Amino acid sequence: MRFIVRRLALFVVALLAISVVVFAALRVLPGDMASVMAGLNSPPERVEQLREQLGLNRPLAVQYLDWLGALLRGDFGTSMLTGRSISGQVAQRASVTFPLIVMGLAIAMALGIPLGCAAALARGRRARGAFQLAAVIGGAIPALWGGLLLILLFGRGVGLIGVLPSQGFPADGWDAPGEALVSLTLPALAVGVIVGASLMRYTRSALGELASSGYVEMAMSCGMTRTQAVLRVGLRLATPQLVSVVGLTFAEMITGVMVIENLFALPGLGTGLVTDVGNRDLIAVQSELFMLAAFFLLIGLAVDLAHRALDPRLKTAAGEGGR
Repeated sequence: MRFIVRRLALFVVALLAISVVVFAALRVLPGDMASVMAGLNSPPERVEQLREQLGLNRPLAVQYLDWLGALLRGDFGTSMLTGRSISGQVAQRASVTFPLIVMGLAIAMALGIPLGCAAALARGRRARGAFQLAAVIGGAIPALWGGLLLILLFGRGVGLIGVLPSQGFPADGWDAPGEALVSLTLPALAVGVIVGASLMRYTRSALGELASSGYVEMAMSCGMTRTQAVLRVGLRLATPQLVSVVGLTFAEMITGVMVIENLFALPGLGTGLVTDVGNRDLIAVQSELFMLAAFFLLIGLAVDLAHRALDPRLKTAAGEGGR
């Protein structure tokens, strides 16, 4: 309980620090914020009206406290471009980005963990070299190039085997679940292959260390074969580390899929953030950056708690340290 309370306190402090950084970052941009949002050729009257409307003529401390109070009430503001609530826009975009990340991560785990186990168990030099080469090639593929290659292979209308859509998302969204899943298949494959190569390296490394440890040797002395000991004992002991890697990878993929979303014309968080920056909708950008940073911190908190719950050695170490 003490650990949970401490981590929650750190989470709150980190959120406050992130809010200050995001707020200050947009205020130190060259030029006046109202002038940037209004455009270079806007008359002074329009700039002054916008400054008054957004409260930019008040002291910075007052502006920050007003924004922070709105965040605590769940009010992330209104987009200057669309007039819609920013939280509604983010929710709509997240309904594309998060399923894409989940599908990509599922593909990555389906590829990376079994191949990592096979690489750790490989004994022949050629087999180990083949697995290492596959991991290096998979991790070295640029997301843009990999996505274009998949479009040329499987994209409907342009690919050699045109079976999957390569552009856009259904107008009905998830009201048409079949079409939505199909439209995310190629982007998820582009993400999953690259991330799967990283998971393969992590899995191979973790199991390789455990394969030469006393845990695996003890399991083998109880009658297990080397393969059984590595998969049953080693993989179980490596699970906390893999959970940490998967959790942090999930958080990193939010910004990592930005290129994929633009390539496949998906209306997700990455595409929306680029659009808002291009349209100088800085109020929306401010709240969107804070929400993304808050999500990263939340994933980190969840990973820490899961890691501690899965690894009893951490609890034992904490108990011995307390005594």
